[in-house]
Amino acid sequence: MHRHALSPRPSWREKVEQVGLTYHTHESGPYWDESSCYELTDAEVDTLEAAANTLHELCLQAAGAVIKRNWWSRLAIPDAAIPVIKNSWERDDFSLYGRFDLAFDGGAAPKLLEYNADTPTALVEAAVVQWHWLQDSFRNADQFNSIHERLIEAWKSHGSGRIHFCGVDQQPEDEQTVLYLQDTAHQAGRVTKRTTLADVGWHEARRCFVDQDDQKIETAFKLYPWEWMWHEEFAGFLPLETCRFLEPAWKMLLSNKGLLPILWELNPGHPNLLPAFESPEPLGGSFAKKPRLSREGANVELVENGQVIERNEGDYGEEGFIYQALARIPEFSGNRPVFGVWMIDHEAAGLGIREDTRRITGNWSRFIPHFFQP
Repeated sequence: MHRHALSPRPSWREKVEQVGLTYHTHESGPYWDESSCYELTDAEVDTLEAAANTLHELCLQAAGAVIKRNWWSRLAIPDAAIPVIKNSWERDDFSLYGRFDLAFDGGAAPKLLEYNADTPTALVEAAVVQWHWLQDSFRNADQFNSIHERLIEAWKSHGSGRIHFCGVDQQPEDEQTVLYLQDTAHQAGRVTKRTTLADVGWHEARRCFVDQDDQKIETAFKLYPWEWMWHEEFAGFLPLETCRFLEPAWKMLLSNKGLLPILWELNPGHPNLLPAFESPEPLGGSFAKKPRLSREGANVELVENGQVIERNEGDYGEEGFIYQALARIPEFSGNRPVFGVWMIDHEAAGLGIREDTRRITGNWSRFIPHFFQP
């Protein structure tokens, strides 16, 4: 594994905007950063792919254990959600996508940091933008990236009928992610319709969710966390299950960092797992303290030898915390990459790398493209 310094393409901002990345820059600098890239070997790509597929199977087994053993409180699952999750699991409701965040140095086995299994973003840049960058910059190289094609195939293989695509307005990354996924469904021949969560309502006479035109919503992709859904005004209608959501309700189990101690408990010593517990004592004085439910590294705290070495602020933590052994994140000229392997329809499909000078990957961490020589 090597990190290369590069000269960005001329007019790179216009080029990434043309393929859907409108949020390429923030107040502190570039988010999409092609002033560097990572070169992997094909063996390293194979290792990441195999690790993600293995971890996904372990997560499914752990979710099954939660259901079988009634470990709902270990994940702070609200009572109203339990029958919905059970039904969704028994039906094996279609799951489109997710993203594993892994620590990997090219030598030791990749280690699971967390599974963004419900509402992962950084998708447009991983699936499309870095592929166009590759064609311009390393035309004879390859990339761990079949995300786009696999999304289209997944839409073709699962279900029929109209899909509503729901997001939250005024959030460019979320809007572009929803629009991109809608486009992949459209390319697969599915009938789609765009709406916002604010426009979704409950029709009492018809006993169903409807959109802004009073059309029934039967299948909905929602870029909105399940744990937030249970606090909305319409939460009381979710148990009626008149709508199939993507991601499905059973993904609440995989997207919850409360699953990390369960994974370790069921698979102690597994090479792709970090020791994780529901209290810090087994880890001594060094650990990562993580909310069961949080995003973009919010409210994560790193402790080493009893001292807090790094902390992210945020509004999460109400559901409690878990404690995970500190991961060995490689460092390249002061930059620390995290490897995001995308799962599409239960199989690893591509890689997106984000890096930061800090140890905790956060909202402003940069996306860095990659390639490998076949």
